[in-house]
Amino acid sequence: YNSAATNSGYKSAATNTGDNSAATTEGKGSIAIVTGRKAKASGVKDCWLVLTERDDNYKILTVKAIPVDGVKIKENTFYTLVNGECIEC
Repeated sequence: YNSAATNSGYKSAATNTGDNSAATTEGKGSIAIVTGRKAKASGVKDCWLVLTERDDNYKILTVKAIPVDGVKIKENTFYTLVNGECIEC
């Protein structure tokens, strides 16, 4: 719980499964994946974020993969899912 995973390698992955945790990626073409309840992810342009939303009983409600484009999804900004929508933290 409340942990962090970070990577900086090109085309690499940062994965975190704990509640209230975070995954960050800084290498182009990389992916940050979070599966815990109330988790968040961030990355640089040309990376992808995979976000999971869970209810209080840990049932998966939504999973979304979104590209960091620097416009709609900003670089180095954390995002999470709330009611199926990607929101800035």
